[in-house]
Amino acid sequence: MLTEKNEIMNFKKNILFVGLFLVQQNISAQTDNAYRQNIPFNDHWQFRKATVENNIDTAWKSVNIPHTWNNVDMQTGKDFYAGISFYEKKFFVDKQLQGKRVFIRFEGVGSVTNVSVNNQWIGEHKGSYSAFVFEITDALKYGEENLINVKADNTPRKDVLPINNFLFAIYGGIYRPVSLIITNKLNISTTDYASPGIYIRQKSVSAKSADIEIEAKIENDFHVLKKTFLQTELFDMKGKLVKSLKQPITVLAQGRQSFFQRINLSNPHLWQGKVDPYLYKVVVTVYDDNKKSDAVSQSLGVRSFQIVDGKGFYLNGKPYRIYGVCRHQDWWGLGNALSSEQEDVDMNMIKEIGATSIRFGHYQQSQRIYDDCDSIGLLVWTEIPFVNAVSKEEADNAKQQMTELIRQNFNHPSIFTWGTSNEVYGKNPQDYTPRLIQTLNDIAKTEDPDRYSGSTNGYGNMNRPENFFTDIQGINRYYGWYEGKMNGLENWIIDLEKNYPNCKVALAEYGAEANIYQHEVIDTSKVPQYDGQFFPEEYQSRFHEEQWGMIEKHPYLVASYVWNMFDFATPLWYRGGIPARNMKGLVTFDRKIKKDAFYWYKSNWSDEPVMYISDRRFNKRTEALTDITVYSNKGTPSVTINGNKLTTPVKGTTKVHFIFKDIRLSKGVNKIEATVHYRGTLLQDTVEWTLE
Repeated sequence: MLTEKNEIMNFKKNILFVGLFLVQQNISAQTDNAYRQNIPFNDHWQFRKATVENNIDTAWKSVNIPHTWNNVDMQTGKDFYAGISFYEKKFFVDKQLQGKRVFIRFEGVGSVTNVSVNNQWIGEHKGSYSAFVFEITDALKYGEENLINVKADNTPRKDVLPINNFLFAIYGGIYRPVSLIITNKLNISTTDYASPGIYIRQKSVSAKSADIEIEAKIENDFHVLKKTFLQTELFDMKGKLVKSLKQPITVLAQGRQSFFQRINLSNPHLWQGKVDPYLYKVVVTVYDDNKKSDAVSQSLGVRSFQIVDGKGFYLNGKPYRIYGVCRHQDWWGLGNALSSEQEDVDMNMIKEIGATSIRFGHYQQSQRIYDDCDSIGLLVWTEIPFVNAVSKEEADNAKQQMTELIRQNFNHPSIFTWGTSNEVYGKNPQDYTPRLIQTLNDIAKTEDPDRYSGSTNGYGNMNRPENFFTDIQGINRYYGWYEGKMNGLENWIIDLEKNYPNCKVALAEYGAEANIYQHEVIDTSKVPQYDGQFFPEEYQSRFHEEQWGMIEKHPYLVASYVWNMFDFATPLWYRGGIPARNMKGLVTFDRKIKKDAFYWYKSNWSDEPVMYISDRRFNKRTEALTDITVYSNKGTPSVTINGNKLTTPVKGTTKVHFIFKDIRLSKGVNKIEATVHYRGTLLQDTVEWTLE
């Protein structure tokens, strides 16, 4: 294995290869916003792969960011490229920018990144999912053409989380946006773990008042003491100024300094989750000689939350059930290099299903996604990729990623839990893994004492050496898939309620796989082979019908999350008839088909009217006798088959679940129609099943 010094030397040697560029970006000063510019830096890059020996073996080609080189190979099997690739871009920097500070911000690169500007090495970042910022001021040539080189390497490493591709794909590439940030020499920090440089804390929040504390981290690159002013302004959603505070500050010529401003907000408009996700805007401005030198704005959702033993989650003093889905970010054919529009598709589907929360599995996601959670009102459990396997070499990187996760996302009101880990184990509480979880918890509670911390275990037994180090204990349970039978879940919950009444427990994952092209009549006593090749969609439907019926009755659980909202890539798997695919999603990998189970949860969680006949893709039948399952959240449905009305249905596991038992199909095509009248509107659904 190469040493770090040799890696850097090899990188410097490789960056001497310069591509042919047809388009160049001009970076110049803007007169309309002299104190900070944020310039997209995503177009007209050149890209080429390297072999594992670091020899260039492909020609340069033009790409735009976001980009990954694994959008096909990692999604189709084990024969994928994990290694080094190079990106280059030419850009012209105006002479007027001399005297400014220039930073480059990467929102996500998979997964170890080295950056050079004009053949000068700038820095290295380890980790695929967090943002990072480097200052490039002194490496630039002003009034001339500049060249930036990026070396990205997604080879799994023991010292970088996650350490393997087993549970999900570590895609390579600059897969999230890049920007240049230009500030004056007196500025709000951009390099504090790529945070926004301001941190908003809330205390004593009620409908009558809230105490808001804003910390601003200021840097002075003039090298002489600056006596100036710091201003904080609070605006409502209509843009009206609510509060303003301006105070004198003295900024020393060395180091990064923190300054605090405190605002008492009377009768605040509270952030109420999905009910009313109201957001204020906080603008922090630092002045130099009575002129604005730098400014940063952040959203503020004023809220309080707590977990009450045995009763679950409370938002602003009122019970608020947390239920929802987990999300992996990748799409079929795109990998993780998503556009803003594609991220919006994901969030709109999660909003449509009626979830109140998301658990991000198992890594930091894009700022746009967190922003959407704030504005939609979805509570968030977010975590670092300390997941699946332990090398005993990842501790430093785990601590780095934990700090990045918190500082970069500190101001999002939607986040209620910082997650330390998922399904990593030790033999006793003093073993490497439990001690690292404890250390990560210490970081979380030190960085942010106002939110909960969490860890997630894959064993149902609470008395595990990895448990009890965090505020919330997440547990993944797959009764009826990896273990036992579907109905085993409820006894497990009841045992927790009895034996751990004062513990904060979340059902962090539950689910079953479904291939929408595989179908059969389900005997729920028979569990599919989880590593086999037959995952009928109907089994997933029966699974979720039964398990949500159990979960709904137990507010003891702090939260519950379906694994997963979307099918996703598992490069080392071949299960369910499709290689490299985990099909536990409620929506297909390409986001084109919502499985039956999607509508099951939508009918239970959403206020939007739902009338849905399940098992609709099981349209080729060989058995005449069948049940017809209908999800209707606006009343008991009337169902006909070939025009003949069926008798009263059997009530299922929840109030939206209706089962018409032992219905006989006729030879040939059978038309089944379900209807209900709701507020003057006819809700209806129709399917056709053919009995061969």
